[in-house]
Amino acid sequence: MAPPVAVSPLIKTARYSALIAGIFYGKKRYEHLKPIAAEEKRIAEEEKKIREEQERIAKQLAEGKDWISHTIMKWNIIKLQWRKWD
Repeated sequence: MAPPVAVSPLIKTARYSALIAGIFYGKKRYEHLKPIAAEEKRIAEEEKKIREEQERIAKQLAEGKDWISHTIMKWNIIKLQWRKWD
């Protein structure tokens, strides 16, 4: 094996400067993306609740055969959809 080559101090400085700049960039980028991800997670949870409620209503509709309960359940679905867009 060949003996190690001496690396120029300029190259060492450039490498460590790039490393430190990358660390600062990563921290800044993470802080920028963190609230966006939290908002997306909150929206996904709300949509999941609405979807579960719609599935529950659809199940009740499948079980109930009378016209009145069908109408009431249908209006509940419409209200949930409007609430989603508010």
